[in-house]
Amino acid sequence: MIAEIQVAPSPPGRPDDRHAHVEAAIAVIKASGLRCEVGALGTTLEGDADVVWATLRAAHEAMLAAGATSGISHLKVATVNRTMDSLTAKFR
Repeated sequence: MIAEIQVAPSPPGRPDDRHAHVEAAIAVIKASGLRCEVGALGTTLEGDADVVWATLRAAHEAMLAAGATSGISHLKVATVNRTMDSLTAKFR
């Protein structure tokens, strides 16, 4: 499964770290053991569907636990038999 998440916390961070709440979500994704790529507008994950879904939820919850008073997570999910590389190789 491939998924992309963009967290949109409010506020996005703290005065001393403007993106702290976003970075908390990214840290959870990186710690998941899934293949992931952080992009300018979201993070793409690849792996077993159950692990991907659990990681998406954990990333959203990490954003809130880091101090965001509210937040929206924008998700794209593909359950096709493809990989991140197969979808992007032509453009790299």
